[in-house]
Amino acid sequence: QVQLVESGGGLVQDGGSLRLSCAASGSSFIFRMLHMGWFRQAPGKQRELVAAIFSGGSTNYADSVKGRFTVSRDNAMNTMYLQMNSLKPEDTAVYYCAADLRPGIRVDDMNYWGKGTLVTVSS
Repeated sequence: QVQLVESGGGLVQDGGSLRLSCAASGSSFIFRMLHMGWFRQAPGKQRELVAAIFSGGSTNYADSVKGRFTVSRDNAMNTMYLQMNSLKPEDTAVYYCAADLRPGIRVDDMNYWGKGTLVTVSS
């Protein structure tokens, strides 16, 4: 089992920065083997992938955040990060951490999810 806890959300002005963290814990897994991702859901909209980082270290980003957001992981600390720069009001959403142990999966099918952390970007 894998438990995920997000932190670092808050209120920031247009153009500001935040760093989100996702801490993983539990039993019967090795953190470095997890595929992980950040998703977000804004009010009235569907959940969307923001960024993913796989066990081998490769990454994917949504087009809307490329050049502004960076996903990384510290396997020794069992933690994934999302550095968000040049934030825009349209980035306002609840951000969720997700993870999975299975190879070759779609990121939307990840098994484990955190409860989310709210990011609000004011104009």
